[in-house]
Amino acid sequence: MLVEKRAEKRRMKKQDGSYNFWDFVFDVLFWIPELIIFPFRVLFILFRFLVRSVFDGI
Repeated sequence: MLVEKRAEKRRMKKQDGSYNFWDFVFDVLFWIPELIIFPFRVLFILFRFLVRSVFDGI
C-alpha cells in the first residue's frame, strides 16, 4: 500500500508540470552558449552594417 501511494504521488508530480531543479540545469546549459555568442554576433552585424554603408555610399 505504501509503495502504491508513493508511485501515485510520483505520477501526479510528473503530470503536474512543475519546474524542478533539472529543468533549471538544462535551461542554464542551453543559455550559456547563447550568452557567450551574442556579443560577437552583435559586433559582426554592426561591422557588416558599417562596411556596407561606407562602400554603398561611394
